Amino acid sequence: MTLSSETVVIGGVDALVAGVRSVVNQHADWSTTAELVAEQLRRHLPDLSTIAPVDAPARRLHIEPDGTFSVLALTWQPGQLTRIHDHVTWCAFGVVRGIEHEELFDEQLNPVGVTDNRPGDVSGFAPPGDIHRLHNVTDEPAVSIHIYGTDVSRVGSSVRRFYN
Repeated sequence: MTLSSETVVIGGVDALVAGVRSVVNQHADWSTTAELVAEQLRRHLPDLSTIAPVDAPARRLHIEPDGTFSVLALTWQPGQLTRIHDHVTWCAFGVVRGIEHEELFDEQLNPVGVTDNRPGDVSGFAPPGDIHRLHNVTDEPAVSIHIYGTDVSRVGSSVRRFYN
């Protein structure tokens, strides 16, 4: 997904950003950080009144000035499917609207789990246990909030590798 070129400032994410900032400042290992960031996302998951559906598939809601994390709103079109991929750092996501079908894989790309993430569902993970693919299985756009432990505008993407 290509990020829109401007950062969108939305008041409804202030508590989320503050919570993520407090977690990141603990300097825990990536797995612990992913779990703690997911907990902050569960507590402060924005709703559609704050994160209106957008034309752009990806929008920056916040990028921490020191580059330690980014908060994005992603819109998934009906049937949209990501390639199997992993990430450059820890990450967490929460579904705001729709259903995001998630398939998890081990390092040999063997399926290890399937989840249908619905509004309010949150997941957090870190390398090396982060190989997955997402699929909007509904006939309406789905919206989710993704938090990555890097400045995605600087690195260009949260994806480290794609798998065939």
